[in-house]
Amino acid sequence: MKSAPLAVSRNVSYVDAAAVGFGFEVLVFATLSRPDAVTEFDAALADIPEIIEAQPLFGEPDYLIRVVTADLPSYQRFYESVLIHLPGVRSLNSTIVMKQAVHPRPLPERPSRDGTPPASRA
Repeated sequence: MKSAPLAVSRNVSYVDAAAVGFGFEVLVFATLSRPDAVTEFDAALADIPEIIEAQPLFGEPDYLIRVVTADLPSYQRFYESVLIHLPGVRSLNSTIVMKQAVHPRPLPERPSRDGTPPASRA
């Protein structure tokens, strides 16, 4: 009998970022200057602790990067000393997060084979 693929890759605990000194969150949209920079760019992102999430996107921009710092001056220093020096970066656009309207949560229940959403099956 063949076993089913493992659906859980890790367990995660969520910490109140502000309570541990990272109350400033920025979504950074990055566009790369050349397609061959992706591998080097990914590796560089993985080594930076302030980058808590990064996702390559279809189209432009090329990446959505979630960054946490203590405050605006800390982010400005991070931007000037780290982000603009990432390999292959053509442009960066920073959007400051106002608040977390929906906190990270588990995935919803899977739809049935007929496509009926879980809420309407009750």
